[in-house]
Amino acid sequence: MKKGMIKVSVMYPNGEDKNFNMEYYINNHVPLVSKTLGDALKIASYDKGVGGGAPGTAVTYVAIANLYFNTMEEFGQAFAAGAPTLMADLPNFTNIEPVVQISEVM
Repeated sequence: MKKGMIKVSVMYPNGEDKNFNMEYYINNHVPLVSKTLGDALKIASYDKGVGGGAPGTAVTYVAIANLYFNTMEEFGQAFAAGAPTLMADLPNFTNIEPVVQISEVM
């Protein structure tokens, strides 16, 4: 990634009564993200939470996706077109409402 790129972080907070099917997420949703966002998506990484900030504590986020785009415009166009498809797939792997942050790579 390079300075000025747009990073979209999609974070799934841990919590009581929260469910997340990592197998479905990796095998079905991740490919759907790539297909739906197309060439606008330049780089992506997907993380599985394994521990909190202190030893032995629960994870803050069950999973985090980091999606990189060249510009806000490219992200906006790709997401506007793909959001209905991606959002419709959420119930297939989680009941967690994701937290989204958009950042500029420094």
